[in-house]
Amino acid sequence: MSLGYAEKLSYIEDVGSVGMSEHFDTPEVLQQKIEQLALLVQKSKHLVVFTGAGISTSCGIPDFRGPKGIWTLQREGKALPEASLPFHRAMPSLTHMALVALERAGILKFVISQNVDGLHLRSGISRKKLAELHGNSFMEVCPSCGIEYMRDFEVETIGLKETSRRCSDKKCGARLKDTVLDWEDALPSKEMNQAEKHCRMADVVLCLGTSLQITPACNLPLRSLRGGGKIVIVNLQKTPKDKKATLLLHGLVDKVISGVLDSLNLQIPPFVRIDLFQIILTQALSIDEKYVNWNLRVASVHGLKAPLPFIKSIEISFVDNQDYKAAILQNEPFQLKRRTSQSKSIEMVLKFNFIDGCGCPFTEINVSLNWEVSTDHSKLDKDAILQKLRDTATDESCCGKNAVVERNFIPSPKTEVLTYAIVTNVVTYKTTAEAVQADTLSNGVKRRKSDGPATSKKRSKVQRRKSRL
Repeated sequence: MSLGYAEKLSYIEDVGSVGMSEHFDTPEVLQQKIEQLALLVQKSKHLVVFTGAGISTSCGIPDFRGPKGIWTLQREGKALPEASLPFHRAMPSLTHMALVALERAGILKFVISQNVDGLHLRSGISRKKLAELHGNSFMEVCPSCGIEYMRDFEVETIGLKETSRRCSDKKCGARLKDTVLDWEDALPSKEMNQAEKHCRMADVVLCLGTSLQITPACNLPLRSLRGGGKIVIVNLQKTPKDKKATLLLHGLVDKVISGVLDSLNLQIPPFVRIDLFQIILTQALSIDEKYVNWNLRVASVHGLKAPLPFIKSIEISFVDNQDYKAAILQNEPFQLKRRTSQSKSIEMVLKFNFIDGCGCPFTEINVSLNWEVSTDHSKLDKDAILQKLRDTATDESCCGKNAVVERNFIPSPKTEVLTYAIVTNVVTYKTTAEAVQADTLSNGVKRRKSDGPATSKKRSKVQRRKSRL
């Protein structure tokens, strides 16, 4: 999935060490180190996590320098791996969601990421607690007023270039730019300043899945040492900073972090992906005023010309009315134009067929067309509706639930714009202990609802160990 990003980068000969051999601690040694790490995390006052490509490999996103990394294969003249899913459908790993659990528990104070996959933001980490040093493939920014726009499609450029869209602020309207750095681009000062500030404050900097080779980002964890902080590195390959680390763990990041949450008695929250789109209904009288010419359009909330990458096709049928022929919209823009008698209201069923990577193949939405544009301008509570969708999707462990989150009316031409939110993925995660208890090693199978620390009265491993000290 990171193949597109790698292909967009300017070519350079030296990308650092690649193809480095992997090292695995024995199960016994790894477990001891996980308990040591859990104790460090529990006692920390200002935990900062520094992430690299290794936390996203279990999402199906190849890394760059591993034995099967993109740059490793390129240097060996081998074919690059094929992505199992489109980049925009990648979902957070167990590690991403475990960090959300640590943040909600008040333990994790800040995340510094070298990744451009946008998965930290999708997971639920607050933008205020995240520095994306190399940018985000799904984000555009207004260079004039600073507004950031998170997209559901991959932005077409990298290198801080202008894109085809403009700022939606009516007072601004400047051309937007992508946020992903090319080799020659300097790290953004806003992100670097925040990252440096939190590394200086950190008593523990936990480095996850990073080779710590790219400068100047790789030197950020060292800032913590000046204040007596500790560095912990979890990576399968050796790094140039290993000698500076208090603790080195050679194991799969998901397994290590899963063990830490087991020791802390924390549960991993589920990931619920909600996508947005608009249904736009426009109507106008014919010249002889005998008919209504109407238009139905399904569009992105990011603009009429923006793609809707998760929708494959839309099947439209008409309820209790044989006068209208059903239609299948297979190409964007998804649009249907018809002429109708003024006296007839229309009930339609829109069947949305989703692409691979969504949690359900389709969902259906009923739409009414009654020729009267509503004057109801009551504002919907978007946040409350979205939270209810998340709760329902988690409780029922299913996709396809949808709801209207915004409703707008335009008097001329008569237009109704309905913004829908739809649950397209629900993933649940089990820690190592939960997986063993369920007699399975696979993640994301069995549902478990949680919004934060467990309320179990059973003491965690770290608590029992601490009581013996």
